[in-house]
Amino acid sequence: MVINQSEENILISDFESVRVINVNEKGLSKSRNLALKNATKKICLIADDDLVYFENFGKIIVNDFTVNTNADIITFNHVGSDKKIIENSSINGYLHTIKSAYRVSSFEIAFKLDVVRENSIKFDENFGLGSLFEIAEEFLFLKKSIELKLKAYFSPFVIVYHPLISSGKKEGADKLIYARSALFYTLKGNFVYLWLIKYVFFLARNKYINWNECIRKYKTGLSGIRKYKEQIKL
Repeated sequence: MVINQSEENILISDFESVRVINVNEKGLSKSRNLALKNATKKICLIADDDLVYFENFGKIIVNDFTVNTNADIITFNHVGSDKKIIENSSINGYLHTIKSAYRVSSFEIAFKLDVVRENSIKFDENFGLGSLFEIAEEFLFLKKSIELKLKAYFSPFVIVYHPLISSGKKEGADKLIYARSALFYTLKGNFVYLWLIKYVFFLARNKYINWNECIRKYKTGLSGIRKYKEQIKL
């Protein structure tokens, strides 16, 4: 299934096995929630338009779910832009925790559709590219799944090559501080204000920002927290 978010370009599939949904809206999480709503297969794999999958990746996914009957979600491995460095160096599979879920990229995630729907798990539309906070939509998806006692496993099998570096990862950038502050409010509640102080000093110590920027960067984080609080009250 292809979700085409465009006001102008309408896509039509020439393949019976490929369904296209054209929508006049933006937002990565909105796109993925629409795909969740319209998906029909038992096992779903999240994909982006800049990926190259390796041969037999589908068989690898199906086999892992067949062998690991307890798995509701399995996250796989990928290689980055140089085609040499494997993203996760672990050679063994493991059960995800909320901490390990933070390392997962969205295009590594496969899941059983019926379990996700039964538990009303969706992507938080406040997060992800094209949203207010342009990070971590996949982490929040996994975090909610784990909190609801779904079994999410890591598989060391490499299934995909991702040719581009993930966007929004420049340390010290205002939009990243803004988004991370909102994200960590979901994790730490009001302790986020102490976390934000430590985070800003971490950025300064590691020369991602200048020391004279600390107060302004802290205020940027505060604005992100404030905006997220406004959103969850709507």
